[in-house]
Amino acid sequence: MGFNELPSGTERRWRIQSLMRRKQVDSDRAKAEGGGSQLAKELSILQLVAIGVGSTIGAGVYVLVGTVAREHSGPSLTISFLIAGIAAALSAFCYAELASRCPSAGSAYHYSYICVGEGVAWLIGWALILEYTIGGSAVARGISPNLALFFGGPDSLPAFLARVHIPGIDVVVDPCAALLVLIITGLLCLGIKESSSVQAFVTSLNVCVMLFVIIAGGYIGFRSGWVGYTVTSGFFPHGVNGMLAGSATVFFAYIGFDSVASTAEEVKSPQRDLPVGIALSLSICCLLYMMVSVVVVGLVPYFAINPDTPISSAFAEHGVHWAMYVVAAGAVLALCSTLLGSILPQPRILMAMARDGLLPSFFSDVNKRTQVPIKGTIVTGVTAAILAFFMDVSQLSGMVSVGTLLAFTIVAISILILRYVPPDEIPLPSSIHESIEPLSFPYMSEEKDVKLSKYLIGVNDNEKQSSGDGTSIDYPLIIKDNNQYKMNELKRRKFASWSIAFVCTGVFILTLSASTTCLPQYLVYSACIFGALLFLVGLFVLSWIEQDDGRHSFGHSGGFICPLVPFLPVCCILINSYLLVNLGADTWLRVSAWLLIGVFVYLFYGRSNSTLSNVIYVPVAHAHEIYRKS
Repeated sequence: MGFNELPSGTERRWRIQSLMRRKQVDSDRAKAEGGGSQLAKELSILQLVAIGVGSTIGAGVYVLVGTVAREHSGPSLTISFLIAGIAAALSAFCYAELASRCPSAGSAYHYSYICVGEGVAWLIGWALILEYTIGGSAVARGISPNLALFFGGPDSLPAFLARVHIPGIDVVVDPCAALLVLIITGLLCLGIKESSSVQAFVTSLNVCVMLFVIIAGGYIGFRSGWVGYTVTSGFFPHGVNGMLAGSATVFFAYIGFDSVASTAEEVKSPQRDLPVGIALSLSICCLLYMMVSVVVVGLVPYFAINPDTPISSAFAEHGVHWAMYVVAAGAVLALCSTLLGSILPQPRILMAMARDGLLPSFFSDVNKRTQVPIKGTIVTGVTAAILAFFMDVSQLSGMVSVGTLLAFTIVAISILILRYVPPDEIPLPSSIHESIEPLSFPYMSEEKDVKLSKYLIGVNDNEKQSSGDGTSIDYPLIIKDNNQYKMNELKRRKFASWSIAFVCTGVFILTLSASTTCLPQYLVYSACIFGALLFLVGLFVLSWIEQDDGRHSFGHSGGFICPLVPFLPVCCILINSYLLVNLGADTWLRVSAWLLIGVFVYLFYGRSNSTLSNVIYVPVAHAHEIYRKS
């Protein structure tokens, strides 16, 4: 394969190639060339676990167990949490490999830019910006009602913190939420070490509250005979389908571990610590969720659980009324930790997008003293504080799930691309164009390819003679074998690319048709069959053909390797796509409006200012030699 400079100027800006261009997997050279301060490498495994657990375990667990137990799972709530944890682990496996191979800021945005292309990466980054902004504002809004319980009741906060209804415009402002966001923003500006230490402390207190619920509730349960498990309706009161529906609901309780991947550039030993941090944080969350659910549905029959305060009311049923304050303290701690985990990743995603030229360079500035992107952090914090002050964004919480599930899906697709069709070309900057002027793009003939090889390794054309058919007179068998290998490899990559496309298309058709209720049954069944056939054909071919040898040299070596490829990432794509389709039309309308704004921002700014807008692509094998010669 060869390369050529992409069209320049106005002609390039409106061509579709820009959507498909991919950046270099190892950005260390680009960072060194760019100069400036870099993020501080301060995080260890314990701090990563604190970030993961703190971002995942929010106050929702103090409410979610009651709602899901009453409406879906009943006493089988523990199994629902287990199944949801296993489903989340599929995404965690994919994140672990990409985070250890590509330890740079940006998380799913960074991985999709390397593996899929600039257009998809932009949409993922734009969706994640929305997710963290809405998520942080919603979390901040939820703190003041829980905090008010310590002052005597729901409306008992001091006057300067209490919510105020503004007549005429029907807006309820929340000074407490805005103040907490600004405090968290200031903490994040101090440095990653300081903010992660505070989050570790707050998360530890929250875990202690959950351990109190587990231990004290277990003691009460053994004394009372676990009345919740003696109900006549059995362990699955709503059937296995109800238990599975509960799993789909509680799956969103595991959203948050991807915050660990967003700090990859600040980890001391990313190849070792990132996979361990992701795995431990998800395992701890799953274990705590399961143990809390065992206690809650055991203390009170599922149909008698208070859906708003399930844990407090369960203890109150057995005379332990003071536990309400312990549970409320746990909810406040969980919300504060989640708030910190919601604001932490966004400045790093903004920084990664600005480094790539897709956003203004303002967001890429890293403070030399604190070694954090202070400007991006301040913008993020102020925006979230304004939203938390003026708006009740709880009705927009579904938009948070869209960003996360899109990220989970594209990370799984990136694993398939990495294993079967990893990028075999990398972009080189315009500063060395003149040193590789003789080369052409996108695909050269074998004769030109041989000339390219001679140019790159410094072999003179007179040192070897070629016959008329392109084979070497000195080593004809070697050249013929190489040509045959290249043809077979191109054929394998083509099969793999089409198979990945079949899997993704089949999953989309299958999940969309299975969730549609407004179409005739025969159309639904026909679409399901067609989607399933595409899905199975793609999966069969991927499991039959060999993976690409280039996967071994992709990014940093020595890290975690995702097991059971292609089956594990394909299952991840299927599960996340099903959840995405079922988020509801209102949620998708809101997200589509935001994504449409992002499309215009990309068309009129990002595409023309991208660092890849004036590059040429060269084969990976020749890149280092070209750098040396230039």
